[in-house]
Amino acid sequence: MKRLLFCLEFTIGQSNGKLNMDGILVVDKPVEWTSHDVVDFVRKRFHIKKVGHSGTLDPLATGVLVLLLGRSTKMAKKFMEEDKEYQATLTLGIKTDTSDSYGNILEKKEGFCVSREEAEKVFKEFVGELIQVPPMVSAIRHKGKRLYELARQGKIVERKPRNIRVYELEILKFNFPEVSFSVRCSKGTYIRTLCEEIGEKLGCGAHLSMLRRIMSGDLSIDKAVTIETLRSISRVELKGFLIAV
Repeated sequence: MKRLLFCLEFTIGQSNGKLNMDGILVVDKPVEWTSHDVVDFVRKRFHIKKVGHSGTLDPLATGVLVLLLGRSTKMAKKFMEEDKEYQATLTLGIKTDTSDSYGNILEKKEGFCVSREEAEKVFKEFVGELIQVPPMVSAIRHKGKRLYELARQGKIVERKPRNIRVYELEILKFNFPEVSFSVRCSKGTYIRTLCEEIGEKLGCGAHLSMLRRIMSGDLSIDKAVTIETLRSISRVELKGFLIAV
């Protein structure tokens, strides 16, 4: 009897999933996980055939990763166009080949000092319409291959500059050589590149050492579910976390 009830419950869950498992799931991506890792986890954990995401987060980054389930995957492009908001930390004086803390150190500046006032002055220069060259460590394709794949092979290719917009850029905490800040920006903005350019402007170099996405469009981190929670809930319970579109 218990086995029969279990099978019946599972069948109902499957049926409901096929009919109603469409919508948005906002996940708080953990550090070290790739965006694909999260998609793959949700797909296998809840037996959902179609799962996609609307904007890659690097393994270093945590926070808002918007997943689209079922028929909602058709709306991926719309969500990719949304503005983003991040909280981040850059480390002054160290430049790496990936512009983040995962890369090899290219240059380390000793015996220098930057004041908060100097940093704030430079930060103001990076608000508004900007032209940014995407980093080699990115998911952009070049002749069918992702740039990060070429970067792993030690290859560097020319990248087309992009027009981006930084709406807000504010220092939250200054603890030299670390500077924590918030940034609200347009799609396609690379925060690692922003950190590198700020470091160059300050004359000491810098790299991104922490990144957390707290907003994507209207979807904020307070709507996000953790991987730990996803591990503990059933397929039917997952439906309670989905946002209809």
